[in-house]
Amino acid sequence: MTATDPLVVQYLSDEWISAVAQEIATDATIKVAAVEHSVSVSQLVTDTPFGDVNYHLVCRDGAVHFKKGAAPSDVVFTQTYATAVGVATGNINAADAFINGHVRFQGDHQRLIDAQPLFGALDAVFARVRLRTAFS
Repeated sequence: MTATDPLVVQYLSDEWISAVAQEIATDATIKVAAVEHSVSVSQLVTDTPFGDVNYHLVCRDGAVHFKKGAAPSDVVFTQTYATAVGVATGNINAADAFINGHVRFQGDHQRLIDAQPLFGALDAVFARVRLRTAFS
């Protein structure tokens, strides 16, 4: 798999964000979870090959949207590209990255806890996209 393969998307590129958004839009488990949860999360990843990258997920009124850019959010995560790649590839444990200060958090912890079924469904989406993602 190479970044020049037309099916492969570069991590955090506009194409990667679109691929994640498409998977979310068609995932039945997420559709079910969206009915029961209301949360918005933004990610800021610094020092990427594309500059700083913001993207967000909003789950409201039974609908889930995943888009590029910052948005008013219940929760904001900030991390470097190296940390984001490590977590996305499984080379860095996400909880350890948070505990060690490599992922900064602002916002409503309880919203995240309450929306765990939604985030569990999102894990499957990210796993599918990861299979066609280049991290170089």
